[in-house]
Amino acid sequence: WLSIHGAAAFDRDQTVSVFETNIRVLGSLISNHMLAKREDLELMSDYNDELLTLALDLGNRLLRAYMTPTGLPWGSISLKTGPKFGETPVTATATGGTVLLEFILLSQLSGEKKFARAAEKATKALWQRRSEIGLLGSHVNVETGEWVYFDSGIGGGIDSFYEYLMKAHLLTGKSSYLEMFEEGVNAISRHVRRSDGWYVDVDMRSGSVMFPYYRSLQSFWPGLLTLWGDLDEARPLFDKFYAIWRRYGFLPEAFNLASDEPQQGLGQYPLRPELAESAFFLHRSTGDDHFRWAGAAIIDSLNTHARVQCGYAAVENVSTKVLRDHMDSYFLAETVKYLYLLFDDSAWTQDFRDPAKYIFNTEAHLLRLPKPPADEFLLGPTKKPDYTRRRKRIDRNGKYKPKKKKEKKTTETKSEM
Repeated sequence: WLSIHGAAAFDRDQTVSVFETNIRVLGSLISNHMLAKREDLELMSDYNDELLTLALDLGNRLLRAYMTPTGLPWGSISLKTGPKFGETPVTATATGGTVLLEFILLSQLSGEKKFARAAEKATKALWQRRSEIGLLGSHVNVETGEWVYFDSGIGGGIDSFYEYLMKAHLLTGKSSYLEMFEEGVNAISRHVRRSDGWYVDVDMRSGSVMFPYYRSLQSFWPGLLTLWGDLDEARPLFDKFYAIWRRYGFLPEAFNLASDEPQQGLGQYPLRPELAESAFFLHRSTGDDHFRWAGAAIIDSLNTHARVQCGYAAVENVSTKVLRDHMDSYFLAETVKYLYLLFDDSAWTQDFRDPAKYIFNTEAHLLRLPKPPADEFLLGPTKKPDYTRRRKRIDRNGKYKPKKKKEKKTTETKSEM
């Protein structure tokens, strides 16, 4: 059906989110193409690259969004015609910074370098616009390159920019991605992280607090830090987030740290996956059943309060447990998948749980690594963190140490008299 009707499904004058279409649809096509090509899995014996053909079609349609003066993509486009007249030029940082994995792989699989070039240009365009204290804003004008909203943090609008820097390094081995990630993390540690360990939204220019909120989308951060190898920060941060879950049975979209309650108007839990995601990565790296107990609590809450006849419903208010007739696709793609993998020890999923073989895109689609990452990123219950290499790369202020330039040997020749 896909090979016959798939292209027609994309050839519609329908406005879509560039960010969501990339991570959900393109990421899925690439992931399933790579899985289908694995003969040992015996998934599709008669497979003939149909999914890759669709991925290439969709990638070309999405590529129109990047034809801007800055190289930063429009937030929404028509899959048939590209950017529409009157579309706002303001886009989230995450839109421009969450495409590296999909576009790099599409270039590798198709041989067409234009996708990787567009993704790298957008990523660098964002990084070059960081403030003097190393932070990025949440929204930027793609035509002028000027920041529109100056709030900075690790929640929505910015979050997956950092995630993709780290994972792009794991995918490609390029040091430039790791350098951007580590400098970014250190700027966040200095200006976004409070002394009590909570992360808030600050002004990218000064570091002054704008919103004293813990946002549920921040909950991926312990998992990302674990992937980087920083368990010292990841474990206690996870416990802070999990404490909010235990109090309400869910995570509100925003929790006001000043008033110690869900922020008014932001008390919903739309079945988000981030806490389960971090529980999976932390359990994989430590073997500590504390994280499985946390996963069990998540499942219990979902089954007790959110389960309905045809699936699971979003929670409109974490205090009252009133439900809304809505279930986003990420609940199946991410929340349920991470919970399943958290408890599964079977040989069938062993490869998929192996950090030396697979990473996940931000919609939890599996992406196979061409080779294992550096040993410092391959934590496990018997493999403890080793910060030796990191200390060599970064100074005490969180900046990369300048690389020593090799002196060129010159030979002097005497001129003849």
